[in-house]
Amino acid sequence: MKYREGGSDYMSYIAHIRESDNRIQTVEEHLLEVKDLAESYGEKIDVKHLTGLAGMLHDIGKYTNEFREYIVEAVNNPTAPPKRGSVDHSTAGGKLLYNLFHTENITRYKGIVAEIVGNAIISHHAYLQDFLNPDLESNYLHRVRDKQLAEFNLTKQEFFEHVISETRFHEYVEKAALELEHFLTKEYSENKENELMFLTKFIFSALIDADRTNTRLFEEKKEIESGIQPEKLFNTYYQRLLSKINSFKKQENANTPINLLRAEMSHQCDQFAEKPSGIYTLSIPTGGGKTLASLRYALKHANLHNKKRIIYIVPYTTIIEQNAEEVRKVLGDDAQILEHHSNVVEDAEDHDENQDGMMNVQQKLKLAKDNWDSPIIFTTMVQFLNVFFAKGSRNIRRLHNLAESVIIFDEVQKVPVSSVSLFNQTLNFLKMHGHSSIILCTATQPALDFVEQKLEINANAEMIEDLEGVIEAFKRVEIIDRATNEIFNNEKICDLIDEKMNEIKSILVILNTKTVVRNLYNLLKEKDNGIPIFHLSTSMCAAHRNRILSEVTQHLKEGNKIICISTQLIEAGVDVSFDCVIRSLAGLDSVAQAAGRCNRHGEKDIQNVYVIDHGDEKLDRLREIKEGKQVSKKILIDLRKDQTSHGGHVLSKQAMERYFKEYYTAFETDLNYFIPKLKKNMTELLMASKHENSYLEAYSRKEKKGIPLFLTNSYKTAADHFHVINEITTSVIVSYEDGEDIITELNGNGTIEDLTRLLRKAQQYTINLYQYELDLLAENDGIVSFLDGKILALKKGAYNTEFGLNLTNDSKLGEIIF
Repeated sequence: MKYREGGSDYMSYIAHIRESDNRIQTVEEHLLEVKDLAESYGEKIDVKHLTGLAGMLHDIGKYTNEFREYIVEAVNNPTAPPKRGSVDHSTAGGKLLYNLFHTENITRYKGIVAEIVGNAIISHHAYLQDFLNPDLESNYLHRVRDKQLAEFNLTKQEFFEHVISETRFHEYVEKAALELEHFLTKEYSENKENELMFLTKFIFSALIDADRTNTRLFEEKKEIESGIQPEKLFNTYYQRLLSKINSFKKQENANTPINLLRAEMSHQCDQFAEKPSGIYTLSIPTGGGKTLASLRYALKHANLHNKKRIIYIVPYTTIIEQNAEEVRKVLGDDAQILEHHSNVVEDAEDHDENQDGMMNVQQKLKLAKDNWDSPIIFTTMVQFLNVFFAKGSRNIRRLHNLAESVIIFDEVQKVPVSSVSLFNQTLNFLKMHGHSSIILCTATQPALDFVEQKLEINANAEMIEDLEGVIEAFKRVEIIDRATNEIFNNEKICDLIDEKMNEIKSILVILNTKTVVRNLYNLLKEKDNGIPIFHLSTSMCAAHRNRILSEVTQHLKEGNKIICISTQLIEAGVDVSFDCVIRSLAGLDSVAQAAGRCNRHGEKDIQNVYVIDHGDEKLDRLREIKEGKQVSKKILIDLRKDQTSHGGHVLSKQAMERYFKEYYTAFETDLNYFIPKLKKNMTELLMASKHENSYLEAYSRKEKKGIPLFLTNSYKTAADHFHVINEITTSVIVSYEDGEDIITELNGNGTIEDLTRLLRKAQQYTINLYQYELDLLAENDGIVSFLDGKILALKKGAYNTEFGLNLTNDSKLGEIIF
């Protein structure tokens, strides 16, 4: 094997060997470069020495003859590399901190530094370890205290000789301890374990991203990332947005009451941007133009308050494309706006330590740029919560980029019930420590300050003045209650559709389950009344749904007769306007969103939204919809008995407040993410103080002594049990349109840059499957895996152009050839 020296020689301790030219990156080079990057990330929340400490120590275990021999052998023999798990290089940094600051003459802040930074270091090839786990053992102590490292003394000697002197190292740790003390003495909350949990995850995020970014840059022969200047970019965007808004004033319908009101609310958002960062609400009614109004706030606020990025969090993947496309057109920029729908790569907790230095497929996938460093990002609530609480390093890598941001939650009422407390605590952290500004954007604000773990919303948080008057002015529909005195089935819905289509041109039907949606669609097709019928569900990939929505929009624009049957995915943010909507009873927020798809722009006089009770929907596994439906029904019954109750209208502010309070009360025991298997809440695992930790009590009884740690939380156990939705799903690429080419390219031997591009593009062509669906597809030979099993794809027969996913794998589309 030949080495290019480039400042290194054969006897140097090696961090990485570049695939293309066999150049060595020394351990010293890697540690100091990762330290610098990590420091820059830590500056966002004033913890640069804490993150820098993790950076400079994370790979000191590569200062061993054993690792040098391992990496040389791995590169020389790629087809028969050394045994995986044979060299541990991530423990040494955590062990050094433990030995120096956690064995004798322990001071509180340096002891905690050793724990939180040490945990990040030992975990950087997997996920944060438990300080104390359900088996009453400490994964952390097993590594930093109990594990013996044969060349540890050599590692320390080389580190202090080549990276930083021992004196300067102690000075650096002193600064890190002062940062920690300052962090914990800010007026934020009484629960310091909560703050330390978020701080540990922030440090871990900064380390993961700095390590992978530096490794990728070395592999790509780049010295530094070509960065953007957000202040200049956002100012350019703001001017373009104002030009677009001014162009609206010249349109024929500019002076209609609704458009004048939209313009006024947009102006109010602009003025509100001057206020300090915080958590605010934007309660623009459905169809009020909140995407551009919130963007106007975000761009101006980012410029005035030095924010680095703008992040839109939406409830469903469906609306990412539409919102992102609208923003792209207005801002005149494709390159700087990232859509992140789902993780195409499975982020299982593979302990990949002994692939470090081997540029195989898994290493390339790990290094692919996936860290949310774009100036404007559109992503989902699932992805946002995964950043903080899901296992795997791909998710948490993005966390530090949420600091110093404007974060807009579109349709925030869709926060999953089990994650409400976690969501609130996360936003509180981003507000108080992350210097982020957060906008809760919806027509139906949930009572997030009503629950036990309250959201710290700012005083006078609402951005829109005279909200009641605005809601009344925006009234474009009448809600017709057909749910409290009769039960519908698909035949009866067909009758209602036939009746209405004699009077109007377009109908949207929204039902609660994919099965009844598909059955109604098939029934209407059988009847064949000559009217175009469209079907939408999450069994279709984003590109497929977009094509159908484009056709639907074109029909609506031309005034053609049209019927669309959909699951709730069409409710949030999809800019369509039907003459009539039929909505199967669900939560009041869903009813309000469905109403927003009817007469959306006030084109006509008041139109009707029919709320029905569908008797064939199976909701036992959809508890949130089921509970929401029951609370909504109570309110409808009250209004039927007394038309003045709840503000006299089912979508009034009073009705919505009553709805969310009853709804959250029904889920009171679930709001803290209860884990049945452990009989514990997620909040206990992550945030319980020592005197509240039942594992610690049991440990003390068992060992007859306390555990020698400041922190006792179970980060790994919590992540192992966290799923935003009850059932785990897996992202699978489909062979729809460009999806087939993406599958073929991903199956090749591309560069890290190629993988980054393809993984982003692939998100438009993925669907999320439950395990039983994966099993059925496997039985029917409808699925394939590639890139060492990290990416899954459907064969052509397992996807069709009408319904999307086809579990029987018999669609007439042929087969993908690999």
